[in-house]
Amino acid sequence: MTLNFILNGRPTELEVSPDKRLLDLLREDLGLTGTKEGCGEGECGACTVIIDGEAMHSCLVLACQLEGKSVLTIEGLEQNGELDKIQKIFIEETAIQCGFCTTGMIMSTKALLMHNPHPTETEIRNALAGNICRCSGYTQILRAVKRTSEEA
Repeated sequence: MTLNFILNGRPTELEVSPDKRLLDLLREDLGLTGTKEGCGEGECGACTVIIDGEAMHSCLVLACQLEGKSVLTIEGLEQNGELDKIQKIFIEETAIQCGFCTTGMIMSTKALLMHNPHPTETEIRNALAGNICRCSGYTQILRAVKRTSEEA
């Protein structure tokens, strides 16, 4: 089927199989490997992208569901060679550790701050509840999200 959607701000048209996951489309067909596959079951959040303003686990979304929608991946945050403020602060606050969960954490943070630029700690924790960090980097991650919201 022919699929038309916006990817990282650019109109995109592709031929896709109706059963292809968004995660596989991004990584295999488009070479956007910043989105990671951790569990493949929607539990870990490593594959989080933003679809029409909402954080979604791309391992649970079929590519055919994107028709007419807007998708933002970690690669779309960088503008003109400049990292997004969230990315910069994650680095500065050492909220990265091994880095596997980082893109999902950043994308969940981006979605949260798009809707709520000054969240409480409880709102931050709720927004990141779908993301797992196996390195126990939550303290630095929470600090990075709080700092990003304070500096917005």
